[in-house]
Amino acid sequence: MFDYFSLSDAIADVLRARLAGRVAAPERLAVPVPGGVLLSMPAADDTIAIVKNITVHPQNKDLPVIQGEVLVLDAATGRKLAVLDARELTARRTAAVSLLAARLLAADKRGPLLVIGAGVQARAHAAAFCQGLGVREVLVASRTRARAVALVLELGGQGIAARVADDMAAAAREASLIVTATTSREPVFPDGVRDDVFVAAVGSFTPEAAEVPISLVSRATLFVDDLPSARVEAGDFLRAGVNWERVMPLERLLDASPRLSGPVIFKTVGHAIFDLAGARHAMGERREEDARGETL
Repeated sequence: MFDYFSLSDAIADVLRARLAGRVAAPERLAVPVPGGVLLSMPAADDTIAIVKNITVHPQNKDLPVIQGEVLVLDAATGRKLAVLDARELTARRTAAVSLLAARLLAADKRGPLLVIGAGVQARAHAAAFCQGLGVREVLVASRTRARAVALVLELGGQGIAARVADDMAAAAREASLIVTATTSREPVFPDGVRDDVFVAAVGSFTPEAAEVPISLVSRATLFVDDLPSARVEAGDFLRAGVNWERVMPLERLLDASPRLSGPVIFKTVGHAIFDLAGARHAMGERREEDARGETL
Protein backbone atom coordinates (compact mmCIF):
# COMPACT_ATOMS: atom_id res chain seq x y z
CA MET A 1 0.00 0.00 0.00
CA PHE A 2 1.18 3.52 -0.75
CA ASP A 3 2.75 5.21 2.30
CA TYR A 4 0.34 8.05 3.08
CA PHE A 5 1.74 8.52 6.58
CA SER A 6 5.21 9.46 5.33
CA LEU A 7 3.70 11.74 2.68
CA SER A 8 1.71 13.54 5.38
CA ASP A 9 5.02 14.09 7.19
CA ALA A 10 6.45 15.48 3.92
CA ILE A 11 3.47 17.85 3.74
CA ALA A 12 4.31 19.10 7.24
CA ASP A 13 7.94 19.58 6.20
CA VAL A 14 7.05 21.71 3.18
CA LEU A 15 4.71 23.84 5.31
CA ARG A 16 7.57 24.48 7.74
CA ALA A 17 9.86 25.28 4.80
CA ARG A 18 7.38 27.85 3.50
CA LEU A 19 7.18 29.46 6.95
CA ALA A 20 10.99 29.70 6.87
CA GLY A 21 10.94 31.31 3.41
CA ARG A 22 12.55 28.35 1.63
CA VAL A 23 9.62 27.60 -0.72
CA ALA A 24 8.26 29.78 -3.51
CA ALA A 25 4.76 29.14 -4.87
CA PRO A 26 2.41 31.76 -6.35
CA GLU A 27 -1.35 31.37 -6.33
CA ARG A 28 -2.53 29.05 -9.08
CA LEU A 29 -3.62 30.32 -12.46
CA ALA A 30 -7.13 29.31 -13.53
CA VAL A 31 -8.17 29.54 -17.18
CA PRO A 32 -11.76 28.71 -18.18
CA VAL A 33 -12.10 26.13 -20.96
CA PRO A 34 -15.29 24.63 -22.45
CA GLY A 35 -16.90 22.47 -19.78
CA GLY A 36 -14.20 23.02 -17.17
CA VAL A 37 -11.06 24.83 -16.14
CA LEU A 38 -7.32 24.63 -16.83
CA LEU A 39 -5.17 25.05 -13.73
CA SER A 40 -1.44 25.78 -13.70
CA MET A 41 0.55 25.56 -10.46
CA PRO A 42 4.32 26.15 -10.17
CA ALA A 43 6.39 25.76 -7.01
CA ALA A 44 10.06 25.43 -6.08
CA ASP A 45 12.43 24.93 -3.19
CA ASP A 46 16.22 24.72 -3.15
CA THR A 47 16.19 21.20 -4.64
CA ILE A 48 13.41 20.81 -7.21
CA ALA A 49 10.93 22.91 -9.14
CA ILE A 50 7.57 21.64 -10.37
CA VAL A 51 4.82 22.81 -12.67
CA LYS A 52 1.47 21.05 -12.47
CA ASN A 53 -0.94 21.57 -15.36
CA ILE A 54 -4.34 19.94 -15.05
CA THR A 55 -7.81 20.22 -16.49
CA VAL A 56 -10.92 19.72 -14.38
CA HIS A 57 -14.09 18.73 -16.26
CA PRO A 58 -16.77 17.80 -13.67
CA GLN A 59 -19.20 16.51 -16.30
CA ASN A 60 -16.83 13.96 -17.83
CA LYS A 61 -18.42 10.53 -18.04
CA ASP A 62 -16.03 8.33 -20.04
CA LEU A 63 -12.88 10.28 -19.11
CA PRO A 64 -11.42 11.20 -15.70
CA VAL A 65 -12.62 14.47 -14.18
CA ILE A 66 -8.99 15.49 -13.56
CA GLN A 67 -6.29 15.00 -16.20
CA GLY A 68 -2.79 16.41 -16.55
CA GLU A 69 0.85 16.07 -15.64
CA VAL A 70 3.48 17.36 -13.26
CA LEU A 71 6.84 18.38 -14.69
CA VAL A 72 9.68 17.96 -12.18
CA LEU A 73 12.91 19.93 -12.73
CA ASP A 74 16.26 20.17 -11.00
CA ALA A 75 16.06 23.58 -9.31
CA ALA A 76 19.76 24.37 -9.77
CA THR A 77 20.03 23.59 -13.48
CA GLY A 78 16.50 23.36 -14.88
CA ARG A 79 17.16 19.81 -16.09
CA LYS A 80 13.99 17.73 -16.46
CA LEU A 81 13.92 14.96 -13.88
CA ALA A 82 10.51 13.39 -14.39
CA VAL A 83 6.96 13.77 -15.63
CA LEU A 84 4.41 12.49 -13.11
CA ASP A 85 0.73 11.70 -13.54
CA ALA A 86 -1.11 14.68 -12.07
CA ARG A 87 -4.30 12.76 -11.33
CA GLU A 88 -2.52 10.26 -9.10
CA LEU A 89 -0.28 12.88 -7.49
CA THR A 90 -3.27 15.12 -6.74
CA ALA A 91 -5.22 12.28 -5.15
CA ARG A 92 -2.31 11.18 -2.99
CA ARG A 93 -1.18 14.60 -1.80
CA THR A 94 -4.74 15.76 -1.08
CA ALA A 95 -5.41 12.66 0.99
CA ALA A 96 -2.10 13.19 2.80
CA VAL A 97 -3.01 16.82 3.59
CA SER A 98 -6.35 15.67 5.02
CA LEU A 99 -4.57 12.94 6.96
CA LEU A 100 -2.16 15.46 8.47
CA ALA A 101 -5.09 17.65 9.50
CA ALA A 102 -6.91 14.68 11.03
CA ARG A 103 -3.79 13.62 12.91
CA LEU A 104 -3.67 17.10 14.47
CA LEU A 105 -7.37 17.86 14.89
CA ALA A 106 -9.61 14.77 15.03
CA ALA A 107 -10.97 13.97 18.48
CA ASP A 108 -11.85 10.35 17.68
CA LYS A 109 -9.45 8.99 15.07
CA ARG A 110 -10.86 5.45 15.10
CA GLY A 111 -13.95 6.25 13.04
CA PRO A 112 -16.19 5.13 11.54
CA LEU A 113 -15.15 7.14 8.51
CA LEU A 114 -17.91 8.30 6.16
CA VAL A 115 -16.60 8.96 2.66
CA ILE A 116 -19.04 10.83 0.42
CA GLY A 117 -18.11 10.22 -3.19
CA ALA A 118 -16.71 7.14 -4.88
CA GLY A 119 -14.01 8.49 -7.18
CA VAL A 120 -10.23 8.80 -7.01
CA GLN A 121 -10.21 11.18 -4.04
CA ALA A 122 -12.66 9.04 -2.05
CA ARG A 123 -10.52 5.96 -2.64
CA ALA A 124 -7.30 7.74 -1.64
CA HIS A 125 -8.81 9.25 1.50
CA ALA A 126 -10.21 5.92 2.66
CA ALA A 127 -6.81 4.29 2.26
CA ALA A 128 -4.97 7.20 3.89
CA PHE A 129 -7.23 7.38 6.96
CA CYS A 130 -7.20 3.63 7.50
CA GLN A 131 -3.42 3.53 7.24
CA GLY A 132 -2.59 6.75 9.10
CA LEU A 133 -5.30 6.85 11.77
CA GLY A 134 -6.17 3.19 12.27
CA VAL A 135 -9.76 3.62 11.09
CA ARG A 136 -11.54 0.28 11.41
CA GLU A 137 -14.60 0.81 9.21
CA VAL A 138 -15.43 2.94 6.18
CA LEU A 139 -18.96 3.92 5.14
CA VAL A 140 -19.27 4.85 1.46
CA ALA A 141 -22.01 7.08 0.09
CA SER A 142 -22.38 8.09 -3.54
CA ARG A 143 -25.01 9.61 -5.78
CA THR A 144 -24.74 6.40 -7.82
CA ARG A 145 -25.12 3.34 -5.60
CA ALA A 146 -23.33 1.09 -8.07
CA ARG A 147 -20.20 3.22 -7.73
CA ALA A 148 -20.43 3.03 -3.94
CA VAL A 149 -20.69 -0.76 -4.14
CA ALA A 150 -17.68 -0.89 -6.47
CA LEU A 151 -15.58 1.16 -4.04
CA VAL A 152 -16.68 -0.97 -1.09
CA LEU A 153 -15.57 -4.09 -2.97
CA GLU A 154 -12.27 -2.48 -3.92
CA LEU A 155 -11.55 -1.44 -0.34
CA GLY A 156 -12.49 -4.91 0.85
CA GLY A 157 -9.90 -6.33 -1.52
CA GLN A 158 -7.32 -4.17 0.27
CA GLY A 159 -8.34 -5.57 3.64
CA ILE A 160 -10.41 -2.50 4.61
CA ALA A 161 -13.79 -3.13 6.24
CA ALA A 162 -16.31 -1.08 4.27
CA ARG A 163 -20.05 -0.94 3.63
CA VAL A 164 -22.45 1.17 1.59
CA ALA A 165 -24.17 3.99 3.48
CA ASP A 166 -27.70 3.90 2.08
CA ASP A 167 -29.04 6.19 4.81
CA MET A 168 -26.97 9.38 4.65
CA ALA A 169 -28.46 10.92 7.79
CA ALA A 170 -27.77 7.79 9.86
CA ALA A 171 -24.23 7.52 8.51
CA ALA A 172 -23.51 11.18 9.31
CA ARG A 173 -24.73 10.64 12.88
CA GLU A 174 -22.53 7.56 13.29
CA ALA A 175 -19.26 8.79 11.82
CA SER A 176 -16.53 10.51 13.82
CA LEU A 177 -14.72 11.32 10.55
CA ILE A 178 -16.36 12.60 7.35
CA VAL A 179 -14.68 13.23 4.01
CA THR A 180 -16.60 14.96 1.22
CA ALA A 181 -15.05 14.21 -2.15
CA THR A 182 -17.66 15.17 -4.71
CA THR A 183 -18.22 17.72 -7.46
CA SER A 184 -21.51 18.79 -5.91
CA ARG A 185 -22.32 22.47 -5.71
CA GLU A 186 -24.71 21.92 -2.78
CA PRO A 187 -24.30 20.30 0.68
CA VAL A 188 -24.07 16.52 0.48
CA PHE A 189 -24.96 15.53 4.06
CA PRO A 190 -27.32 16.87 6.75
CA ASP A 191 -26.19 18.73 9.86
CA GLY A 192 -27.05 15.88 12.19
CA VAL A 193 -23.49 14.97 13.16
CA ARG A 194 -21.61 13.98 16.30
CA ASP A 195 -20.38 16.79 18.53
CA ASP A 196 -16.81 15.55 18.09
CA VAL A 197 -16.93 15.06 14.30
CA PHE A 198 -13.97 15.94 12.07
CA VAL A 199 -14.94 16.91 8.52
CA ALA A 200 -12.45 17.15 5.65
CA ALA A 201 -14.15 18.99 2.79
CA VAL A 202 -12.03 18.39 -0.29
CA GLY A 203 -14.29 18.18 -3.33
CA SER A 204 -15.26 21.77 -4.13
CA PHE A 205 -12.74 24.47 -5.00
CA THR A 206 -14.87 27.34 -6.34
CA PRO A 207 -16.61 30.13 -4.40
CA GLU A 208 -20.04 29.01 -5.64
CA ALA A 209 -19.81 25.36 -4.52
CA ALA A 210 -20.30 24.00 -1.00
CA GLU A 211 -20.43 20.38 0.21
CA VAL A 212 -20.94 21.19 3.92
CA PRO A 213 -24.19 22.58 5.41
CA ILE A 214 -24.04 26.27 6.31
CA SER A 215 -25.41 25.55 9.78
CA LEU A 216 -22.50 23.20 10.51
CA VAL A 217 -19.93 25.69 9.19
CA SER A 218 -21.45 28.38 11.41
CA ARG A 219 -20.97 26.41 14.64
CA ALA A 220 -17.76 24.47 13.89
CA THR A 221 -14.11 25.33 14.49
CA LEU A 222 -12.65 26.09 11.07
CA PHE A 223 -9.28 25.27 9.48
CA VAL A 224 -7.92 25.47 5.93
CA ASP A 225 -4.97 24.12 3.97
CA ASP A 226 -3.98 27.57 2.65
CA LEU A 227 -5.61 30.75 3.93
CA PRO A 228 -5.08 33.12 0.96
CA SER A 229 -6.44 30.54 -1.49
CA ALA A 230 -9.36 29.62 0.75
CA ARG A 231 -10.46 33.25 1.07
CA VAL A 232 -11.25 33.33 -2.66
CA GLU A 233 -12.05 29.67 -3.44
CA ALA A 234 -13.56 27.96 -0.37
CA GLY A 235 -17.25 28.09 -1.22
CA ASP A 236 -18.14 26.08 1.90
CA PHE A 237 -16.96 29.03 4.00
CA LEU A 238 -17.74 31.88 1.61
CA ARG A 239 -21.38 30.88 1.21
CA ALA A 240 -21.68 30.71 5.00
CA GLY A 241 -20.29 34.25 5.30
CA VAL A 242 -17.65 33.25 7.83
CA ASN A 243 -15.56 35.75 9.73
CA TRP A 244 -12.08 34.84 8.46
CA GLU A 245 -10.58 35.70 11.84
CA ARG A 246 -12.20 32.43 12.95
CA VAL A 247 -10.26 30.42 10.35
CA MET A 248 -6.80 29.01 11.07
CA PRO A 249 -4.35 27.68 8.45
CA LEU A 250 -2.94 24.19 8.92
CA GLU A 251 0.66 25.39 9.24
CA ARG A 252 -0.10 27.10 12.57
CA LEU A 253 -0.93 23.73 14.11
CA LEU A 254 2.30 21.91 13.31
CA ASP A 255 3.99 22.61 16.63
CA ALA A 256 0.91 23.24 18.74
CA SER A 257 -1.73 21.14 20.45
CA PRO A 258 -4.99 23.06 20.15
CA ARG A 259 -7.74 22.40 22.67
CA LEU A 260 -10.90 21.91 20.69
CA SER A 261 -14.52 21.24 21.49
CA GLY A 262 -17.38 20.70 19.09
CA PRO A 263 -17.27 19.90 15.38
CA VAL A 264 -14.13 20.63 13.38
CA ILE A 265 -14.09 21.38 9.64
CA PHE A 266 -10.90 21.28 7.60
CA LYS A 267 -11.38 22.83 4.17
CA THR A 268 -8.84 22.15 1.45
CA VAL A 269 -8.76 23.88 -1.93
CA GLY A 270 -5.27 22.77 -2.92
CA HIS A 271 -1.96 24.56 -3.38
CA ALA A 272 1.21 24.02 -5.38
CA ILE A 273 3.32 23.54 -2.26
CA PHE A 274 1.50 20.25 -1.65
CA ASP A 275 2.27 19.15 -5.21
CA LEU A 276 5.90 20.04 -4.49
CA ALA A 277 5.83 17.80 -1.41
CA GLY A 278 4.15 15.04 -3.40
CA ALA A 279 6.74 15.29 -6.17
CA ARG A 280 9.62 15.18 -3.67
CA HIS A 281 8.08 12.11 -2.06
CA ALA A 282 7.58 10.42 -5.44
CA MET A 283 11.15 11.16 -6.49
CA GLY A 284 12.39 9.70 -3.22
CA GLU A 285 10.39 6.53 -3.90
CA ARG A 286 11.82 6.38 -7.41
CA ARG A 287 15.39 6.62 -6.10
CA GLU A 288 14.73 3.84 -3.60
CA GLU A 289 13.23 1.56 -6.24
CA ASP A 290 16.04 2.33 -8.70
CA ALA A 291 18.51 1.36 -5.99
CA ARG A 292 16.71 -1.97 -5.70
CA GLY A 293 16.76 -2.42 -9.47
CA GLU A 294 13.02 -1.77 -9.80
CA THR A 295 11.03 0.72 -11.82
CA LEU A 296 8.41 3.18 -10.57
